[in-house]
Amino acid sequence: MSKVRVHNLAVSLDGFATGDGQSLEAPFGHAGGRLMEWFFPTRAFQSMNGKDAGSEGVDNAYAAAWGPGIGAEIMGRNKFGPQRGPWSDEEWKGWWGDNPPFHTPVFVLTHHPRPTLEMDGGNTFHFVDASPAEVLAQAREAAGGLDVRIGGGPSTVRQFLAADLIDHMHVALVPIVLGRGVRLWDGLESLESRFTIESVTSPSGVTHLTFTRR
Repeated sequence: MSKVRVHNLAVSLDGFATGDGQSLEAPFGHAGGRLMEWFFPTRAFQSMNGKDAGSEGVDNAYAAAWGPGIGAEIMGRNKFGPQRGPWSDEEWKGWWGDNPPFHTPVFVLTHHPRPTLEMDGGNTFHFVDASPAEVLAQAREAAGGLDVRIGGGPSTVRQFLAADLIDHMHVALVPIVLGRGVRLWDGLESLESRFTIESVTSPSGVTHLTFTRR
């Protein structure tokens, strides 16, 4: 069976994977770009923006593992955009422009479904109101035997961890303190008992933690 994977999930020293006060101008709220400063210089990130440049090394090796073997993505609504409640603007198509970097079917978890959105590059966004297990079944069917990526944010990843549906997870522990925002680890006591955990430090100051289902 295909695996369920999480990649490049950046978490502060105090456990926050996004800041407080998300808005159109601030996708990570008050955290700004600090959680992802290790990621932006990498060749993997630069290639997503059509550039043949960027750093190699430890950070890039982890960043680049995000794409291979993925056939579908599941994300929470607030990774797709900053709106809450009923959709006030169905013209909003996400943070990524006309050709998002996923190039797969994407399932957006929301209590307010809306019509499927087809974009360039094989990106098709389905907006579904479903449990983690239910949406995973849909994503696996769409993935055609490839793996399914849980793209975030932290609340969505936490739901899938709580349901014991994740096989592989990469967390980038970033040496900053945010103080507020959305935590990843709440309610997941003894999570470590389910996984083999490895760590690799990077010259950027980030510690890359890999969780593999036992």
